Amino acid sequence: MNFLEGYWNHRYLQKETGWDIGFASTPLKEYFDQLTDPNLKILIPGGGNSYEAEYLFQNGFKNVYVLDISVVALQNFKKRVPDFPEDQLLHMDFFDLNEQFDLIVEQTFFCALEPKLRSTYVLKMNELLPTGGKIVGLLFNIPLNEDHPPFGGNEEEYRRLFSEKFEIDIMHTAYNSIPQRAGNELFIKLIKK
Repeated sequence: MNFLEGYWNHRYLQKETGWDIGFASTPLKEYFDQLTDPNLKILIPGGGNSYEAEYLFQNGFKNVYVLDISVVALQNFKKRVPDFPEDQLLHMDFFDLNEQFDLIVEQTFFCALEPKLRSTYVLKMNELLPTGGKIVGLLFNIPLNEDHPPFGGNEEEYRRLFSEKFEIDIMHTAYNSIPQRAGNELFIKLIKK
């Protein structure tokens, strides 16, 4: 077990999961409700307890993959959603993944990565999506921490980071954030060029 896996397992075991709101976040749920193709191949990296995957799965999207470096998080998810396919729970480092997806859901994964990995994240997202594939989700639009997750950021930085590889279809303050995050997160829809 590497340091990162140990770190995240510890956080889940100790229930030090302040980012975990206990349900699919409203902006993502409302986006999912607009999806019409139940065959979309969807990835949720750093999925954790992944209420978003549970919501999608229970609404007919059976091609959803949850990736996490923490086996504890994946076990928690499997206990909660026992009929979710075992082979769609990926216990691995995101940067080692080698597959293609139609849609990648960003929900508190980007902010868990050290900022020095952000350009590598963009390249990996680009690699995992076909032309026209999408990243949809939420990014924090506030400074937050500099020495431990969650790491924050701002719209200007994100636009600079993503614009070479992705068309920025939507990047604006989420109007339907949960009250604790109101005004502090950007809803994004990025389309691979």
